[in-house]
Amino acid sequence: MSEDNANEIDRFEIGGENLLSKVSMGFFQTSNDTLPLGTETLPREELDDIRVRIGTLLKTETVSFLLGAGASVDCGGQLIGLVPLAVERDLHRKDTAGTTEAQVAQWLKVFYLAVSHSGGGDTTPVSEDEIRSRQQKLEGKEVKSLLANFEQVLATLHRWRSALPSTGGRLRVDSTSTVTLDANAEDLDECLRRATRALAIACNLPTEDKEGGISTYKAFIRKLLTRPLNLKRVNIFTLNYDTLVEQASDADGVVLLDGFVGTYRRVFRPESYEQDLYFPAETTEGRVHRFDRVLHLYKLHGSITWRATKPSINNPYGIESERFNLNDTQPVLIYPTPAKYGETLGMPYAELFRRFAAAVVRPQSVLFVIGYGFGDEHVNAIIRQALAVPSFTIVIVDPAPNSDFVKALRKQNDPRVWISEGSRIGTFEGFVKEVLPDLREEEILKKVVATHQSLSKKENTGRGDMSDDN
Repeated sequence: MSEDNANEIDRFEIGGENLLSKVSMGFFQTSNDTLPLGTETLPREELDDIRVRIGTLLKTETVSFLLGAGASVDCGGQLIGLVPLAVERDLHRKDTAGTTEAQVAQWLKVFYLAVSHSGGGDTTPVSEDEIRSRQQKLEGKEVKSLLANFEQVLATLHRWRSALPSTGGRLRVDSTSTVTLDANAEDLDECLRRATRALAIACNLPTEDKEGGISTYKAFIRKLLTRPLNLKRVNIFTLNYDTLVEQASDADGVVLLDGFVGTYRRVFRPESYEQDLYFPAETTEGRVHRFDRVLHLYKLHGSITWRATKPSINNPYGIESERFNLNDTQPVLIYPTPAKYGETLGMPYAELFRRFAAAVVRPQSVLFVIGYGFGDEHVNAIIRQALAVPSFTIVIVDPAPNSDFVKALRKQNDPRVWISEGSRIGTFEGFVKEVLPDLREEEILKKVVATHQSLSKKENTGRGDMSDDN
């Protein structure tokens, strides 16, 4: 669990009603024991009731999960609502390699101007002296991240690049009255390549000191697979570029239908999402059984494993997937959605977002949103569309959900809006371990409870008969 979330109060709301009325700041009870972190603890009965309710949602026809950057924090992931320090430091290392201290590469100037134009404001270094000063600060531990959404920074760079022809042309960018940058297409290409490469390296998770975090993803995958086989496959939509879902699935032999086909050469073919896996039953009647270890994965913003290639008949989208190589200098295909809603989404992102929208607007659809700060207007618009469907339910998991989107939802007191928040059940780890049920274990628990209640009734009836005899 991230230290930033250590003091958040645990709450579980359905339509504005808090089901954890007896929990206080920092107090939590696991499914096995009570952990007295203060003067009060969370009663197990309340936690069990929540798990039963979540279990009911998991048994609906269409279940989808949307994972944001917060779901990767315990594996060393970077929150890109700001400019990650790891990315900025990597860019400066590449800038100074083989150059004198007095030089500041043109592409690095372009980068900081993009930060300034993406919400970084006056605190963003833009002149050569300011950039050199920033480099010295990055060598220390007290430096703060720049106040700009990094995905918006990349989107700004993409927009600037699209304003120029494929070769040639220049772009004049004004920042202040004293700083004006005259950049060409090569400068923008170099800036984009280095910025996306630095982000890809930061998204190569888990980090060495956070390898234990992958266990949460494994538990997450296992619990999703306990759904009845007659229901649709679970959809995992992720805005993250890392490969944590893939690693956890591989560890447990789970097949991910991720839109790519091929063994030696994996290319993007979205029609593969319509496929499913079966195996023949051990009978002579020709029956088949549905393979139980299958999930759908949609990487809405791309992946560190994606590469752009020339489109062809056998690879119409021009996208291949291969293992991420830290030493490879080829650009990776991680591309944020445009910063402004209404701008055109390119392929394959348009296709992936279309499938996201189609999944959540189905009747009896449930969407679990984990670690997402509602900063992507394209995603928000799709969720708004889903909320227009009466049978849709959304479960928001966040340590401190304070976005304008969530605030607006809370005002409605809509029983279709569930919110799990706080330092324990508001994190990905806490939600998976303590709230998300294993449906097979829940069924066993129900039988045990029913048997216990039945025996208790018989025992009480017997005592009543003995009293009558006396």
